[in-house]
Amino acid sequence: MKVLTSRGAKALCLVALVATTAACGLPRSGPNKAEIFKGSVLKEGDAFIVTVNQRVTRATAVIPAFGFTSGFLNAGVVGSDTINPGDTLGLTIFENVRDDPLLGNTGQRVSALEEVQVDGQGYIFVPYAGRIKAAGQTPEGLRSAITRKLDTQTPDPQVTVTRLAGDGSAVSVQGSVGANGVYTIERPTRTLSAMIARAGGVSIEPEVAVIRVTRGNHTGKVWLQDLYSNPSLDIALRPGDKIVVERDTRAFVALGATGAQNRVPFATQTLSAIEAIAIVGGLNTNLADPTGVFVFRNEPAEIANAVLGRKDLRGDQRMVYVLDLTQPTGMFEARDFVVRDQDTVYVTEAPFVQWQKTLSAITGTAGAANSLSDVGTGG
Repeated sequence: MKVLTSRGAKALCLVALVATTAACGLPRSGPNKAEIFKGSVLKEGDAFIVTVNQRVTRATAVIPAFGFTSGFLNAGVVGSDTINPGDTLGLTIFENVRDDPLLGNTGQRVSALEEVQVDGQGYIFVPYAGRIKAAGQTPEGLRSAITRKLDTQTPDPQVTVTRLAGDGSAVSVQGSVGANGVYTIERPTRTLSAMIARAGGVSIEPEVAVIRVTRGNHTGKVWLQDLYSNPSLDIALRPGDKIVVERDTRAFVALGATGAQNRVPFATQTLSAIEAIAIVGGLNTNLADPTGVFVFRNEPAEIANAVLGRKDLRGDQRMVYVLDLTQPTGMFEARDFVVRDQDTVYVTEAPFVQWQKTLSAITGTAGAANSLSDVGTGG
């Protein structure tokens, strides 16, 4: 029987430990490039892997299309003096008699009817004039109607009508504004931007603010910045409109050899791949492979067909877009490639990182073997 020397025993122990380490695998942040490419449909996988170029960038450059329908855009500005059901009016009637006025006491020529409510059918009640249609009229038109009704009962009555604040011409403003509340449509606040200003303006970053307007069964959205830059989107308001200012809810996930791994909200309307990488701290200089930047996405069939030059795909398709930042145009492609909601941006580790981990594991394993051998021999 051969007896192993101490050195031979150590070597055998080292080989066994290295084999065990290799079999168990080493820690890493995710799949490497080769493993991702194995998932390609060309290798019986279920994802299309596409290298990003100018054509791909153009085909995938899609951002949310917000805007208002023609029903919103074509609505004219409401007259600031138009009376609506629910409004409150103030009436003052001057009678040209002293001894026996129709509405007041003897010697009282002026009668004030404060806070007269326009009912749901649009009518008000005036003593001795009866029910009069007020909704749809201006204060001047209503004044003439009341004057005609009273003129047969009191000589030359003089009537004034004032439209006070009322629910009938109000809109609600909610969400990320200075002061949530119900606001009356008045002469200075007959448009969307003016009403938002009346509510104290937006309280979040303008770059991520989305304005939603609901009118009856119809809803439209617009970016706040688009509202300011495009006057045609500054729609006229209607009584009952519901205005909500909210933060953009889009986000992407960053994983792999980046400065941080997290779910990241969009900070602007459009976000490029290079901006997405910068937001999470850039590539980890100790780990990242700049030739292996991937964007994982479920792509609508229309776009997937355009990217792949096909017409037969149906339904959402799993797409993996590859960016190589070391190529002559790689940085430009990353700058132009648009990241979309729910994308996953993944950066692979450089090949030498696994070698370093393997060597570190071997060195650590060898040290452990030596320690065990020393203990066994009493050295």
